[in-house]
Amino acid sequence: MAENRRNFIRKMTVAGAAALTAPTILKAANPSPGRKLFQDPEPFKLKYAPSIGMFRNLAESEDPIDLIRFCHDQGFRAVFDNGLMNRSLEDQERIANELALLGMDLGPFVLYADFGTTSFVTREPEKKQMLVDLMHKGVETAKLTNAKMALVVLGRYDESLHWDYQTANAIDNLRMCAEILEPAGLIMVLEPLNTLTDHPGLFLTRIPQAYAICRAVNSPSVKIVNDLYHQQITEGNLLPNIEAAYDEIAAFHLGDNPGRNEPTSGEINYKNIFKYLYNKGYNGTLCMEHGKSLPGKEGEERVIAAYREMDSF
Repeated sequence: MAENRRNFIRKMTVAGAAALTAPTILKAANPSPGRKLFQDPEPFKLKYAPSIGMFRNLAESEDPIDLIRFCHDQGFRAVFDNGLMNRSLEDQERIANELALLGMDLGPFVLYADFGTTSFVTREPEKKQMLVDLMHKGVETAKLTNAKMALVVLGRYDESLHWDYQTANAIDNLRMCAEILEPAGLIMVLEPLNTLTDHPGLFLTRIPQAYAICRAVNSPSVKIVNDLYHQQITEGNLLPNIEAAYDEIAAFHLGDNPGRNEPTSGEINYKNIFKYLYNKGYNGTLCMEHGKSLPGKEGEERVIAAYREMDSF
């Protein structure tokens, strides 16, 4: 084990030299039994949020609590879990307790993301009832996990219905959902997605479109999650769109393009974006919803080093 730790420190030192600002990772004085614990480097300036399982190779564990602790030990102060609703109630409660103990935030969990169905754009009674039932289920998950945000995809567009009628239907359905979410203090974040590379046929694709819908719904429980990977593909113009829609943006997703891997692996200038958000006083989560450009432990080390580099503004 000691040799493994020395090898890990040596690797991170090499990665840090390449990134200039990678953290020094040291053995803690009192490691907890059954897990590999490292002494905290400085916390990141912003709340970059790895998925709970992003560093399973370095943490040498599949247990969500070990994985959350490992993220904290590297300086991250948030995590996200798209599959939170699919976990057992016991694990949901364990995750919530550990995050509270460590003072970490939880990014939006996925409440509804059906890419093949027209849902929010219709008036069909059975689909409206499905959305109502989902909102109640989301509220129950939020109560158990202390989650503040739930992610929603507005589904496919309807080829047989004028776009403006679909927009009006989406606004009406979102207002209906907001009536359930507002008393619980749960924020539904709408995610515009690209149709060129990943999700053809979807209704919500652009930040200005999402902004107009949120303004029309006019609820504190209906906001935007700005996925910068998707928006780089769809429309670019990332900083001006963040500025224009800032009042309606509650969270961010990260990923470079092309490839949807860690910052520095593609064309997006994440250092400038992070500096901009820091200067704006943004205090929400930035979910690291991306892959790794390298496999295994080397890829996980590269992710940490990349965020240290981009955080050095």
